[in-house]
Amino acid sequence: MSAIRLLVLGAVRQHGRAHGYQVRSDLEFWGAHEWSNAKPGSIYHALKSMAAQGLLIAHDTAPSEAGGPPRTEYELTDEGEREYFRLLREALSSHDQKVDVLTAGVGFLVDLPRAEAIALLKRRVESLRAWREEIRQHWTPGEGEDWGHIGEIRGMWIHTAESGEQWALGLIGRLEGGAYVMADEGDPWEGLNPSGG
Repeated sequence: MSAIRLLVLGAVRQHGRAHGYQVRSDLEFWGAHEWSNAKPGSIYHALKSMAAQGLLIAHDTAPSEAGGPPRTEYELTDEGEREYFRLLREALSSHDQKVDVLTAGVGFLVDLPRAEAIALLKRRVESLRAWREEIRQHWTPGEGEDWGHIGEIRGMWIHTAESGEQWALGLIGRLEGGAYVMADEGDPWEGLNPSGG
């Protein structure tokens, strides 16, 4: 999965209707251009591409007062809403996502009801534990075998699984303790959106 789809759909969804510059500003506020493929060109390309796929509706607005071309504002379709939540759920529950996808998922975590977010993160923990066990079963040298530096791969993977599990368990605990306003509790974005949407 590419993080750009989740990021762009989520940013548009926050506004209800947004033009490319608003989406770009929101994602830059998050620093997404530093940790993901959300560069200006890829944001605008994703908006146009997802509109062509039926995930977004493109609305032309009035030309700018400075005389420029009309701005295009985008809005999620019903299919776009379903795709957004599918990507969000996958980002949070699958252990094998790239870090930019997980980061995007955590950024939009509050768009889910609390119980569902916790359940998805618990699924992630189970998946990480299964992956760690699989590594131990299939990546343990036999008696008398020396894997040399290749054995470091096993150690890195186990460490990644263990640290991922610790992080997810910590977030689960914070959510169970009432941290953050979630989608079923009010407006989770109130006061957090840099462009005021």
